[in-house]
Amino acid sequence: MTPRRILLTGAAGFVGRHLRARLAACSPAIRLLATGETGGPEILPLDVTDEAAARAMLDDFQPDAVVHLAAVAAVPEANRAAERAWEVNFSGTCRLARAVLESAPSAWFLFVSTAASYGRSFRAGMPLSEEAPLAPLETYAATKAAAEMALSAMVSEGLRLVRLRPFNHIGPGQSERFAIAAFAAQIARIEAGLQPPELAVGWLAAERDFLDVRDVCAGYAACLERAETLESGIAINLASGQARPIGTVLEELIALSRVPIVIRTDQARLRWADLPRTLGDATLAARLLDWRPEIPWRGTLADILADARARVEKAKTC
Repeated sequence: MTPRRILLTGAAGFVGRHLRARLAACSPAIRLLATGETGGPEILPLDVTDEAAARAMLDDFQPDAVVHLAAVAAVPEANRAAERAWEVNFSGTCRLARAVLESAPSAWFLFVSTAASYGRSFRAGMPLSEEAPLAPLETYAATKAAAEMALSAMVSEGLRLVRLRPFNHIGPGQSERFAIAAFAAQIARIEAGLQPPELAVGWLAAERDFLDVRDVCAGYAACLERAETLESGIAINLASGQARPIGTVLEELIALSRVPIVIRTDQARLRWADLPRTLGDATLAARLLDWRPEIPWRGTLADILADARARVEKAKTC
């Protein structure tokens, strides 16, 4: 049964907005306390690095589950501001979990980690299961892997923990800091006459296991629903099991455009990928959560492009 009182961190972010919608659709009985670093409409301010503030909120709300999304999530941003990434992604996670142990010890703690933590293990060239070693190659992944280990140690103290490792997720509402959203934004600007019909790109040969963010949120909801059947401390992949070349994804987006577009390599955007290919095995999620991706791939791309067009139109009228 889905917990009735859920505290969600990072609720104002890309995934947080979609998860709020998913949980609202799950049951009218759910009471969701949405939090974010700066607050906002229907979102209470919470700095996860402030353990006292987290404990006070938990004391008052007494959740059945905490879903921890808040993070410095963009890889370039985490690399540029490594100290901040470690403070939020590692220290903030540990402080929040400690507050949960002390103020709401019966609550499940769903920690949204990342499949990027497998790092060097992807070089084996096969779909990775949860048994693959964590071997991160950059700051963001390292902070998440370290947090996973710290949280796992708290299981022996009573923390009711699930570690979720989603692979690359995309969808409407994503920031242009991420490649597929950036492609769609450029297409929308070209269609609107705001950019020449050339789409600037970086390295396109990397292959990634992409998921629609709405499928990812369905996985989080399924995890909440079945938490009582799971072993505390378990790690669960969310993956499509299919690696798609980024260049092919770009071609599919351009095929949906309304005007001819030429691809141009921008040297400033070229960034060698340490991992040419990432691919996940979500057998465990299928068995324990009855979860698998359901949204058609072309539907995901169409929705991303429609969202980009709507943003461009909105910007034109402001």
